Amino acid sequence: MRFLRFGLAAVTCCGALVLAGCPDKPTATPDAGTTEAVQAPATPPPARFSLTYQSPDAGLAEISLAPDEKPLIEPTSALELRSSVGLRNYRVRLFDEAERAMVSDDDVEESDAGVVYRINLPQPLKTGFEYTLVVDAQTGSGFTDALGRDVEELRAPFQVAGEKEKPAPPPPAKKKKRK
Repeated sequence: MRFLRFGLAAVTCCGALVLAGCPDKPTATPDAGTTEAVQAPATPPPARFSLTYQSPDAGLAEISLAPDEKPLIEPTSALELRSSVGLRNYRVRLFDEAERAMVSDDDVEESDAGVVYRINLPQPLKTGFEYTLVVDAQTGSGFTDALGRDVEELRAPFQVAGEKEKPAPPPPAKKKKRK
């Protein structure tokens, strides 16, 4: 009986030592030969716009779109607006300082990667005058990007450098001859 107690105590102690001495399971470390799970691509940032104009030296010059700023540009007849993502239900218009839409021949290239909108004016913008480029909703109250996210309306005022052009005087009135 003594032998049985001694044997039982020995087995219990050995079992406790074996269980206590077992190392924890190693965490999985990436092996150089294995590939890790690929994360889903992050959604692109919200729409950003850039505005350039054709300067007289035949290069494109950027117009600042910072709020509360009215940049000066050189006289031009070509503007180019770019967006960082595709747009849906939008329109682009150029207004003079009397808030009248300017007549232009527009060209647009659209894709989910962005929009390139070119405004070609029949005559250069007048020196000294202020203009505003507006990007807003074609229909309804808002427009979206290609992912369906709302895009905030863009109003980009700028002024053409130089002295303000005086309007041409009206032609003299023709005198009627009395018979």
